[in-house]
Amino acid sequence: MINIDSVDFFTDNSLLHDPYDYLAAMRGECPARREKHHDVVMITGYDEALAIYNDTDRFSSCLSVTGPFPGFPVPLEGDDVSALIAEHRDQLPMSDQLPTLDPPTHSAHRALLSKMITPRRLKENEEFMWRLADRQLDQALTGGRCEFIRAFASPFAMLVIADLLGVPTEDQPEFIERLNRPHTGTLGSTGNDPMTQSPLEFLYEKFTGYIEDRRRQPRADVLTGVASATFPDGSTPDVLDAVCVAANLFAAGQETTVRLLSTAVMMLGEDPELQARLRAHRHLIPNFVEEALRYESPIRGDFRLAKVPVEVGGVQLPAGTILFLANAAANRDPDKFPDPDTFKIERANARSHVAFGRGVHSCPGAPLARAEALVSLERLFDRTADIWIDQDQHGPAGERRYTYMPTFILRGVTRLHIGYTPAGDGA
Repeated sequence: MINIDSVDFFTDNSLLHDPYDYLAAMRGECPARREKHHDVVMITGYDEALAIYNDTDRFSSCLSVTGPFPGFPVPLEGDDVSALIAEHRDQLPMSDQLPTLDPPTHSAHRALLSKMITPRRLKENEEFMWRLADRQLDQALTGGRCEFIRAFASPFAMLVIADLLGVPTEDQPEFIERLNRPHTGTLGSTGNDPMTQSPLEFLYEKFTGYIEDRRRQPRADVLTGVASATFPDGSTPDVLDAVCVAANLFAAGQETTVRLLSTAVMMLGEDPELQARLRAHRHLIPNFVEEALRYESPIRGDFRLAKVPVEVGGVQLPAGTILFLANAAANRDPDKFPDPDTFKIERANARSHVAFGRGVHSCPGAPLARAEALVSLERLFDRTADIWIDQDQHGPAGERRYTYMPTFILRGVTRLHIGYTPAGDGA
């Protein structure tokens, strides 16, 4: 039996490969249990997580990405810390990003995103995905082996969002070069190696130039639509506001999709029977994607800050409490998902997962990620007769060697080496 208090969920790399026993033990004691290392209340129950996601009156998202690292800049005292949040919000990391904003500011910026990305643009983008998937697989599937993340998942996810936001074709190689390379640290790092340069710095620079240019000289292109989008009241956002929304979609959407794609392909490579069934019954792919999201959530969780005294899971929590909504635990709550540690391709309620959050902060790129996964798997099946995990790189079945991202925010492997038989070989 795991000793919960002996393990630091946020910094202990021993939990990167398999955090589920720890989270189940935590939930078994209480769905709202305080961990002792950083004084964070871990929300591991599905109902409790859902209630908090949907409650913006009593819970702030100001610390959603960083939580207790470094924490709030001043002591959070009193029975209502709303005024302190408002006063010191700008001192918090990533305070200009959508995930950390609260209504009504968040509502206005989220609406700005919906005006940038219209239904017509999404439809055009999905048509582009099919062509792009073929193009990327042409490059990735050579020689019988590939490292799937670098060869396909990362450039594919990046170029889909580049197309969605209208990044000029001539600039896209620079985006690939800058964003499709390993970082020395990562967001939510479990170690002492913070990112040497956030991708947001590069994205801010590029999109600031794009938006300023399109406002001076509008063109018949997508970036002009991004630059001319207005808030719901008709006012024009500052350049930085528009840049933040576009850059956030670019960075967050790419990471989530890469983790989803790599996890899905790893599952197929590990389970030949599952792969054969999915190849033979393509109509099961959408629910397979939902079950993959439930089973291995790309985002491990989000933080919230209690603005007032609250009761969660029968536990009284004072104002100023930092909570971690553990998606990975909520998505394996047996009260919501029977036999939660078994992957079931036809699970009836798989889509009820909270892998993309819920409420006002539900991931705006969720439909995009689902479409990218569907297109990628369809095309991968079209182009191969079989795929498997490369034993030379990851070891034999039962003794796999996978390296997981050293972060408490994202869930996924850093590399995925696969082998494959091209479609038609031996036919």
